[in-house]
Amino acid sequence: MNNFWSNNIQGVKTLYLSRKLRFDDLFFDQYKKIFDLDETADMRILEIGCGPGALSESLHRWFPKAHITAIDRDSGFLSFARENIPGVDFREGNATALPFADRSFDVTISNTVSEHIEPIAFWREQYRVLKPGGVCLCLSARKGLHCTAPCLEKTAEERDFWENIAPSNDELEKYGVGKYAMSEAELPASMEKNGFSDVATGYAVIDLTPDAPKYPAEMAETMIEAMRQNDLEAIASVHVPHAEKVIAAVNSKYDERLRLYREGIKQWDTSVSVTMIVRGTKR
Repeated sequence: MNNFWSNNIQGVKTLYLSRKLRFDDLFFDQYKKIFDLDETADMRILEIGCGPGALSESLHRWFPKAHITAIDRDSGFLSFARENIPGVDFREGNATALPFADRSFDVTISNTVSEHIEPIAFWREQYRVLKPGGVCLCLSARKGLHCTAPCLEKTAEERDFWENIAPSNDELEKYGVGKYAMSEAELPASMEKNGFSDVATGYAVIDLTPDAPKYPAEMAETMIEAMRQNDLEAIASVHVPHAEKVIAAVNSKYDERLRLYREGIKQWDTSVSVTMIVRGTKR
């Protein structure tokens, strides 16, 4: 059982909630234009590095006639996905040795995966499992912007907690976290170099601002809860006993943010993510 990523890098709930927001139906038009896939087609789609399944969940809605298969090597993510997301075939697998026959899929898609995998192996396996004319979609996070509400600034308990945690990059280096990140120019060039044709790029800009009137209350509160989960799971990931004080402080400040939202006291805190999408076809 491999739970390294879900235990040490991004917790299950943190990753699921953040991706669920970024792949909400409100933003589908941005992805739709760049994906350039037939919504009515009976096709086979493979998501590589699916995490807890939020993107696959959205793909299942967006392309209702498609058969969605999703793989990840983290057992914690897969357990969550299988229990919570119907209609998707979740399997354990490695991106550099996909457990599928040649020419098995019409589409391959990955989100923030290329940064962690040696490029030749990453592209080669997708090229192998795609049918001729198949589409490869590579999503990669780019620099966005973040503005924190005053009530969500780090508390004294959080500062004390993190100041006493000794940083260690040994495990991150061991698992190649971020080792193969490429620039906006390098990523499409790498796809072309590894055999794909008709390579194109586009960007999805996702604005998550709880106080924006365009968002329903349920979604706005999910934005706040996603931030809460990020902070709580970051604390849990360092495996330090007796963290009750810092956990209580985190919960207290997010409870206050929710109170302000529900009372209509706007903070205008925001998180804007930018996702680069590279699209290529198999010759």
